[in-house]
Amino acid sequence: MATAAATGLDPVLGFALVGALGVGSQWLAWRLRMPAIVLMLAAGLAVGPGLGLLEPSRDFGDLLQPLVAIAVAIILFEGGLSLNVRSLADAAAGVRRLVIIGAPLGWAASAAALHYVAGLDWATSSVFGGIMIVTGPTVIAPLLRQARLRRRPAALLQWEAIVNDPVGALAAVLAFEVVLVLNTSAGAGHAALDFALGIGVASALGLAAGWGLARAFATGRVPEYMKVPVLFGSVLLVFAVSDSVLHESGLLAVTLMGLWIANVELPSYVELRRFKEHATVLLVSGVFILLAANMDRATLAALDWRAVLFVAAVVLIARPLAVLVSLIGSPVPWAERLLVALTGPRGVVLVAVAGLFGERLAEIGVADGARIAPLAFALVGATVVLHGFALGPLARALKLTAATRPGVLIVGGSAFSLALARALDKLDLPVMIADPNHAHLRRAREAGIETFFGDVLSEEAEHRLDLVRYEMVIAASDNDAYNTLVTTDLAPEFGREKVYQLRRSRDSSRRHALPATLGGRPIGPDETFYQVEARLAEGWEVRTTRLSEQFDLDAWRAEHPDAVPLGQYSEAGGLRFVGPEDDIEKGEGVHLIALAPARKERRASA
Repeated sequence: MATAAATGLDPVLGFALVGALGVGSQWLAWRLRMPAIVLMLAAGLAVGPGLGLLEPSRDFGDLLQPLVAIAVAIILFEGGLSLNVRSLADAAAGVRRLVIIGAPLGWAASAAALHYVAGLDWATSSVFGGIMIVTGPTVIAPLLRQARLRRRPAALLQWEAIVNDPVGALAAVLAFEVVLVLNTSAGAGHAALDFALGIGVASALGLAAGWGLARAFATGRVPEYMKVPVLFGSVLLVFAVSDSVLHESGLLAVTLMGLWIANVELPSYVELRRFKEHATVLLVSGVFILLAANMDRATLAALDWRAVLFVAAVVLIARPLAVLVSLIGSPVPWAERLLVALTGPRGVVLVAVAGLFGERLAEIGVADGARIAPLAFALVGATVVLHGFALGPLARALKLTAATRPGVLIVGGSAFSLALARALDKLDLPVMIADPNHAHLRRAREAGIETFFGDVLSEEAEHRLDLVRYEMVIAASDNDAYNTLVTTDLAPEFGREKVYQLRRSRDSSRRHALPATLGGRPIGPDETFYQVEARLAEGWEVRTTRLSEQFDLDAWRAEHPDAVPLGQYSEAGGLRFVGPEDDIEKGEGVHLIALAPARKERRASA
């Protein structure tokens, strides 16, 4: 280890270490139910300034900044690709205010905090204050996934983060151009022309590239297997060309490019977005590890009490002031305003752009430019840890979480669906039955079960249904092909281990058996839809039974020898469905969900 620290880590080993730490942090966070960003920050600090094993500026040299810039560009493009205008719905007014009014207010408030609290001069404060508009889509996305917010507050935070990222970078460019004019012989007219030209080129290039790619994909000019490579190549080209005209304008270009593609009807859109989501997870992990590891002990030691007060001023004054003022008179409820006002985590874009402008300010003689990088890292570290642990409890306190218990989406308004929904409802678990046939939902509506009239795979369902409320999907319609399509399509979003369907009528034959990549996991008896429906018509029902020491699983089996377990629920273990070959876990306080014959006294009275 001493040799590695003295001579530098081999670049290949360095990249392998970054990848292993990034993905490992994401996996460990999933297992421990912790914010992944917090673990990535800790891992980067441990291998960087902590152990001295990885020093990115030393080990990767001049390639570090271009690599980070390209990664940030791809992250922002993926963010734009996820912003469908229809998904805004009732959050549109709030997003417009947060961008048009909130961004300038945030710039001014952040610059004031930098000057009066952190002690920076006005030139440095104006540049860094512009960068601080960004709220970090790289951090917001995993936080939203963990906190399980309702659709509207989640849309407000996601749209603001992605739209304001290029806006913040361009605000910093504008402030830097002004500082450049004041500190050099550069003319104000020339600087203004360069800025306007850069914005115009970035906007035109991003929109033109988005239109061209969408047109080429829709008309079949690009084969299916080439679409993702063409997309990646185009993103890199657009970013590089725009950035060569005006630094940081490439972020605006790629965001607009992704936004255009997201809002046209592309048959391959889902596949493109999923692939880029996977790439983004790797890039976010890698960039965060690199930037944390690149901090040195001297920079961290330079953070004093003023840095602590600065972070507190931004979190408790500047951010809430900008949000609450911008949302005055908007239809956004006060609980959602407060949540957004107290949630402003910063991410890799802030650190990357702040480091770049800090160096440029120092080059033109602005001494405080060297203080930007440590302050940026302090703000990112503090907000990542704070919001990583506080967003969930804050959302629950404001009653803005989608659900406190795991919900189930049942597709198909059958008798089995209704019986299962009633059993889950008795356990106070959120449940919804969806069916494109209005008549199939009549009995569910009469029973007080929440329903959705329409196809769950439709674009309307994507924008109207708050799917974050549900952790599992059960396809139980009378159409085996549709059940397979639903579970296959929703598996990447919910996880393949959480999508279920009743056995297909012909899956016992090798000629009709489907590969493991299609369909969902089996649930309940090894019977088809019509066989299960026949049992219910004979008087069978779905019941829940609480197991205890006095009445354990063996006692239940002895009393109900013909019953078929469907799943189980407990406060500690959550909800779990089982198939014909799965085992039921034994334990105190477990609620067993089973398909069983009607009780004898009920059959006799019938």
